[in-house]
Amino acid sequence: MFIQTKTGENAAELEFFPGEAVYSDGPLDVSKEEAATKSPLASRLYETEGVAGVTLKPESIEVSKTAEADWASLRTEIFGAIMKHFQSEDPVVNDVVDDSEAGEFDTEIIDQVKDLLATRIVPAVTQSGGDVSFHSYKAGKLYLKFQGQAFSMLTGIQNMLRHYIPEITAVLDYREGLPRPGLDTQDGIAIRNMLNEKINPSIAAHGGRISLVDLKGERAYVRFDGGCQGCGMADVTLKQGVAVEIQKLVPSITEVMDITEHADGTNPYYQPR
Repeated sequence: MFIQTKTGENAAELEFFPGEAVYSDGPLDVSKEEAATKSPLASRLYETEGVAGVTLKPESIEVSKTAEADWASLRTEIFGAIMKHFQSEDPVVNDVVDDSEAGEFDTEIIDQVKDLLATRIVPAVTQSGGDVSFHSYKAGKLYLKFQGQAFSMLTGIQNMLRHYIPEITAVLDYREGLPRPGLDTQDGIAIRNMLNEKINPSIAAHGGRISLVDLKGERAYVRFDGGCQGCGMADVTLKQGVAVEIQKLVPSITEVMDITEHADGTNPYYQPR
């Protein structure tokens, strides 16, 4: 990714152009306090010490710095944060249904979900080295943020939530709600079925899960979750197992890319060396 910059209205502002769409409904100012729930991209930028403000525009990100910060060093860290974001499958802005946007009926469901998470689900998940939190709710589909071993408990979590809240038709990882056109193609559906029926059952005992993120041209993008995230054997599993099976099923795929942030893994079955 080649990122260009342009000086803002004053010396404390710098505009970054990543070469692809950022936020079509912008400009949107995202404060540091609301970044964690509102924008994954802004949240990454605020992790850089010296970033004071973030504005998301249709084709650029405007960043303002504190008086003490120096653009010479700050620019490089911001480049890294922007590249890391666009290499992930995270949205620029979360499609979160909160109390102010949801109808009264949805608000009641969201409150019930949050209560069940806090009192019953999270305590059980954290004992296994994982975590889970609310992301959004829309049209019967509940999107949660799963971390670590929480993926291996998905079925139990879904059964409990649907038992107490029948209106919930599905419980999904929040990333499943992101637009990924390659998943709905004939090849995408075939690969997803193969992973769910052939690969994932064999690694479920380790608390692991492998998901197809998207298909773009001759490339397939996959993500390692649960006990597979941060695993020292992930590269071997990808090259000798997953990639082989995907390319055998869809010969037109010439490369299988792992987009997992393995450095964030908290409880891999095999610790990295």
